[in-house]
Amino acid sequence: MSANRNVADMAQARASSSVDAAKLQVFLWGEREWEARQRVESVLAKDPLFEKSSRSFLTRSQMYYRALAMTNRLHELQEIHRWSPEEVNIAFKLVDEPLPIALHMAAFEPVIRTQGSPELKQKYSELIAQRGILGCYLQTELGHGTNVASLETTATYIPETHEFEIHSPTLTSSKWWIGALGKTATHGVVQARLILPPGKDVGPHLFLVQLRSLDDHKVLPGITIGDIGPKAMGGYSAVDNGYASFDHVRIPREQMLSGFASVTPDGQYVQPPHAKLSYGGMLYIRSSMVSSGGWTIARGATIAIRYATVRRQGNKGPDGLERQVITYPSVYYRLLPILSHAYVFILLGRNLTKAFGEMTSRLTSGDTSLLAEMHATTSGLKVLISTTAIQDLETARRSMGGHGFSDFAGVGRLYADYVPAATYEGDNFVLDQQVVRAALKAFDALVVKKTRSVNELTPSTLYLRHLATSSSPPSSSLNWNKPENVIALLERRAAAMVQERAQDLRDPDASADQRVSRAVTEAFVAAQVGEIIKSLEETVASKEATVLRKLYNLHLLVAAEGGLVDILSFGLLGPSASGGDPTRELRLAIKRHCEELLPEAIGLSDGFGFTDWELDSALGVYDGNVYENLWKRAQSEPLNTSEVTEGYERYIKPMLERGQRRIARAKL
Repeated sequence: MSANRNVADMAQARASSSVDAAKLQVFLWGEREWEARQRVESVLAKDPLFEKSSRSFLTRSQMYYRALAMTNRLHELQEIHRWSPEEVNIAFKLVDEPLPIALHMAAFEPVIRTQGSPELKQKYSELIAQRGILGCYLQTELGHGTNVASLETTATYIPETHEFEIHSPTLTSSKWWIGALGKTATHGVVQARLILPPGKDVGPHLFLVQLRSLDDHKVLPGITIGDIGPKAMGGYSAVDNGYASFDHVRIPREQMLSGFASVTPDGQYVQPPHAKLSYGGMLYIRSSMVSSGGWTIARGATIAIRYATVRRQGNKGPDGLERQVITYPSVYYRLLPILSHAYVFILLGRNLTKAFGEMTSRLTSGDTSLLAEMHATTSGLKVLISTTAIQDLETARRSMGGHGFSDFAGVGRLYADYVPAATYEGDNFVLDQQVVRAALKAFDALVVKKTRSVNELTPSTLYLRHLATSSSPPSSSLNWNKPENVIALLERRAAAMVQERAQDLRDPDASADQRVSRAVTEAFVAAQVGEIIKSLEETVASKEATVLRKLYNLHLLVAAEGGLVDILSFGLLGPSASGGDPTRELRLAIKRHCEELLPEAIGLSDGFGFTDWELDSALGVYDGNVYENLWKRAQSEPLNTSEVTEGYERYIKPMLERGQRRIARAKL
């Protein structure tokens, strides 16, 4: 197929879309951020240091040094262009690979800001903000991840010297997986068990510990630090995930993060207003993962949809040519739901960031009323978004056929870098238990003890109102075009499953917590999608709102399809009037939504605003000229620098000669 055919197909697809990509870009980013993003992106795309053509061929060490060089250059550009803090944040987000400084920005800086004492912040805040020190967040240990309560690292208070002694008593207490710890960070926030005289253990607390000298970057006495080695599938290659072990390392009392809990000079413990306040750093990371997961899905969706639009293969279409791959139901049924996930999670993440900001503001005044809700919500969303994004990226890659396996396609790289999100701070399956625990507590208050009314339900437990009101009888003839019908179905599913889980409290089946957690979280997301749909007319033009309403409803329909086992198990969908499959109308609704959205796919993916420099994909280029781009990239392969490989004389030639000799001897 000629390159011109690919370009023509892409141009035609773009012309067929009724949505204005520019309006969608403002809708998704916000006008101010979108304009700033374009300014910053134009600077980075022209800078040779951010050129991407050679990175597929770099070793891990080269990737790490390149990441350091890019980080340093970003701060140079900040001074040159006088970027605001918001523009600097945009610049770091535009770099499409993990950087060693990421944890400094995502965990170290926020946790000092929100949980440090006024004295600690006065001493370190500017140094942290100006990168005068570089930090990391040392929580996970070799033997414990999610189970923070069982961490083994200790911080023993010494009243005589007003110091804490940080110690790793066992091999398994060594901090492990900590981003930037291996070679980069100078300081770290260490999660350790606070031990007070006379040996009283009051559980995990946070401490600021200097790790390396600010003069020569050497590791300080009593601390052993190193890099943990390469990660699976070559992911996170540029990040120096590290380990650390502490041998009775002394730090001043003032370096305990005592914004909430603290220790007096004589060793008395000052109780925090809420036991979970020290988990604020992880809550921040979880809340930020929603929108970042959405944008990651958006990248994969854009690449796969663009390629499927210009790739022709198989049956002949009306134009006499092989059909565009995206027109096959087996392809658009996979790709369009991924597109809907991206649009949902991006806006949901924006809302969650605002909610986290409000919670943080209240915490500074001692108000912990939103903490439990944020903990339960972010736990469930972290599991749902990371699981969905990983599945969506692999689905997008496989939809691209054999070429999707090429590193030049770009989706495999996204997958390798994103897949650890499912095990940040431990296995997702453990976080499911947090969601179920909160759901059962809310169920007990509303249904069993009746100490809470329906009006007192929080956004994450609102689905339980279906247990306090008379539900409509099950029906298979729902109007699937109405989002409120699908939302109610997903909420009723969650309510029924929580009620069942409460009844089987002592003997749940092995997958109960995972299924209940997903149902509860999907009910929360569905309700949020309902609010987004209601506000569309206020936030985007009517033409775009019509298409987006269809896209958001597709998300709801696909969620319902994914939950059909539970929906049917609890009798929430009645028998078909014809006696056939009661789920057929739902599946047909998904098909119809996909068919109506198909002409809009390129316009909707253009709405994310990604440039070719950002996507760095031979198959996801804006103009559709995919084969020429793939051919050009293959010429950069170092193996192609010589016509005859260096391995010929040593390996290939002896094999050939050996085989030829055997044939010759056999003929004698």
